[in-house]
Amino acid sequence: MATIYHNPRCSKSRQTLEILRSKGVEPEIMLYLETPLDKPTLVGLLKKLALSAAQLVRRSEQDFKDNNLGASDVTEQQLIDAMLKYPKLIERPIVVVGDRAVLGRPPENVLELL
Repeated sequence: MATIYHNPRCSKSRQTLEILRSKGVEPEIMLYLETPLDKPTLVGLLKKLALSAAQLVRRSEQDFKDNNLGASDVTEQQLIDAMLKYPKLIERPIVVVGDRAVLGRPPENVLELL
């Protein structure tokens, strides 16, 4: 079973979903902006992705700038807390299959899981 953390307004997220479907995979779709992640889920995704919070955060978002999250003294925990408070800071899409996950940037990354 595959799961996609999806934002339908994002072209990369839509493209990743289309690749999954073209390969016969109908994933569980998690609309993380409507139903924000809890801390254990986000931390688990970071582990499966083998990424730090700094690698998963969207630096171009206004909430990133407004909260000075690019400062050199911002901790991993502070970035996680910010992503929980402002889910649009989470890079997307994330696709999970079992204990593995990839970031769909570029969308073709999802092929690693199939």
